[in-house]
Amino acid sequence: MAFRPSNKDIFTLVETCPKIEAIQIPKSYRRTVSKSIGMFLEMQRIQLIEGDVWGHRKDINEYYIIPPSVFEKIKEMKIAGKSNEVIEERILRESRLNPDMVAYIMNKEAQAWA
Repeated sequence: MAFRPSNKDIFTLVETCPKIEAIQIPKSYRRTVSKSIGMFLEMQRIQLIEGDVWGHRKDINEYYIIPPSVFEKIKEMKIAGKSNEVIEERILRESRLNPDMVAYIMNKEAQAWA
């Protein structure tokens, strides 16, 4: 999210997107998220990740959907036998995603393939 989410924003997001697995917000906004929302997200198994959303101006995008090509690229590189470090470096360079988000995606993908 590229804005400071209120409790209502978080509840609306989770209600609207029932399959959501992670929410990324800037570090400065992370400190303002209430403990009750933190507990709610934990109960829903939704990970709260710190990091800036690229293209964060409200007139451009309020959220960012990770393109399927990122997942495909990770899978291709895993099949090719590339190390996690090489995969992470390339995905960071090509996608402009936050390192924590790339680590989250790689962890999720590893669990899906296991």
